[in-house]
Amino acid sequence: MSVITEAKASRRRLLLVTGMSGAGKSTALNVLEDIGYEVVDNLPLSLLSDLVRPRDSADRDGVAVFNRPLALCIDVRTRQFDLEHFEHDIAPLLDRTDLDVTLLFLDGDDEALRRRFTETRRPHPLALDRPVIDGIRRERERLDWLKRRADLTVNTTDLEIRDLRRLLAGHFSHPKARELSIFVMSFSYPRGLPADADLLFDVRFLSNPHYQENLRSLSGLDLAVGRHIEADSVFSAFFANLKDMLVTLLPAYEREGKSYLTIALGCTGGRHRSVFVAERVAQLMREFGRQVGVRHRDLEK
Repeated sequence: MSVITEAKASRRRLLLVTGMSGAGKSTALNVLEDIGYEVVDNLPLSLLSDLVRPRDSADRDGVAVFNRPLALCIDVRTRQFDLEHFEHDIAPLLDRTDLDVTLLFLDGDDEALRRRFTETRRPHPLALDRPVIDGIRRERERLDWLKRRADLTVNTTDLEIRDLRRLLAGHFSHPKARELSIFVMSFSYPRGLPADADLLFDVRFLSNPHYQENLRSLSGLDLAVGRHIEADSVFSAFFANLKDMLVTLLPAYEREGKSYLTIALGCTGGRHRSVFVAERVAQLMREFGRQVGVRHRDLEK
């Protein structure tokens, strides 16, 4: 463990959870509580400094010192929620030597957020008597400055609840319980890049089984498709180089305290090449003794 990682591990983690309404903040808080965080929702910013008083101040006052990490949700419902109060009440915490502060911003595409409000018949906090989409656009304008300051932005448009749980647990589990967990994802380029990818590889240069009539209806999970892709003259060299790269990168990430890594592989349809290579990468990670999860985002679309 590096000196930087040891210093961070000795500090209390403060996770500020914010983002767009409907993007999954409530789910995020539930996940964080499950993995050991003290969770506080919608606290006025002016009270935050009392909640995270320095250790020596808390000891002098006879107040019990809690070392558990703290997750605080702040959003448009929060009183004093604007740039001025953020600079006054939050910015000073960033310089505290006893705190490890991370700002997490949960986002989603406008249409996905609109659909979630429509399906649940919940009113948008900024829509009032206007259409939901008006509230979403107004909120996005109000939060633009905050999103630009975020340490981590997670777009939940294509994430199921279990995927959001997996991602947050991977990023924010207690450091003492962490080792590098790996998540491998296949996707279709026309359907958009996965927002949470750490390493992204384009495998559209490989021979496309879609143009083989006997393979078109199959997927990268089928043996015949795998054999077709492996027969491509460039596949062997590509995968060997990918393996060498990962062998080098994984220990380097661990030395810097990274606990979670998402590897995304994309092709045109997200059905054949990316699925097959993702499965091969996941198999390789297991051979390295790593914890690994796999998701084929666009396989059924």
